[in-house]
Amino acid sequence: VEEQRARWERKRSWTAKELLETEHKYLEQLDLVLTYFVTILKAKGTLKPAVLETIFGPLESLYSASHVLSLHLEKGNLGPGVEKFCQSLDLYGHYAENLEQANKTLKEQLRKNKSFRRFKKLQETRPQFEGRELEDLLPLPLQRLHQYKHFFRDLLENTSPDTAEYQKLAKAVKCVSEVSQWVQGIFDKRENSLQLLRVQKLLKGQKTQILTPGRWYIREGWLLVVPSKGEELKRRMFFLFSDILIAAKPCHPLHLLNSNKLSCQAVYPLHQCSVDKVFGHTQSQGGLLSLSFPHKTLLLMSSNQQDIHDWYRSLRAAVR
Repeated sequence: VEEQRARWERKRSWTAKELLETEHKYLEQLDLVLTYFVTILKAKGTLKPAVLETIFGPLESLYSASHVLSLHLEKGNLGPGVEKFCQSLDLYGHYAENLEQANKTLKEQLRKNKSFRRFKKLQETRPQFEGRELEDLLPLPLQRLHQYKHFFRDLLENTSPDTAEYQKLAKAVKCVSEVSQWVQGIFDKRENSLQLLRVQKLLKGQKTQILTPGRWYIREGWLLVVPSKGEELKRRMFFLFSDILIAAKPCHPLHLLNSNKLSCQAVYPLHQCSVDKVFGHTQSQGGLLSLSFPHKTLLLMSSNQQDIHDWYRSLRAAVR
């Protein structure tokens, strides 16, 4: 037991030391942005206050929270320091929510505001920036949030459960996990919106509405449609979403406007669909899926065994 405790203590103090060292480095990087951008821009009035707020979000508050944490860590007050820091963790969620708009506004200002463009270029040539641009530094808080998750968990694992510090660390791990999930949810939604928009642009015309609230993109790919009356197989591009399956075919390659687009052939709602593997259970070549809708049965084929298996799993999950 004594040996185990000594091992825990060694690991714990090593993790606490690494947390403090990386916290100092993180503060240095935030300080670059605050000193050479935020403070000077406020004084010069190069950007309107609302624009400045949009680009940099709650960066000053994040810096303050980390500064307080580092002071606690320097004194060896790990539990109280982490507990106090957790009260500010919501700032990371708000920072993530604002990041897309921040990047958009930054690009807009660089395009329209000549004096800001010159100022930014000048600041980034300073030796302290080591060749980094403002765009490289703005995502740092979200990378740091990911690191906190691992640090706090490692500290918890190497702390004796019968100490007061253990309770504080357990609370911190829960807190940082919840905020991480919140941030991941923001990124997932953003990525999903981009995928929906991409598919909307791929399809000819605006008849098929892809951009619908609550819809999630799942996958896409080419499959062969097996006709009911012995005609030849039709190669179609399928887009699977959380609520519908879309079949599309390429537009004519010589079409003036739509040569690189797809024409929507059918939209299948999934709420009354059942999916079965007709064959493809063995390791033979390819497989066949049967999709049954109230007024239609669709047979889809692929010569790739893994591909048909992946489609089967995705379709079953979407239908569920």
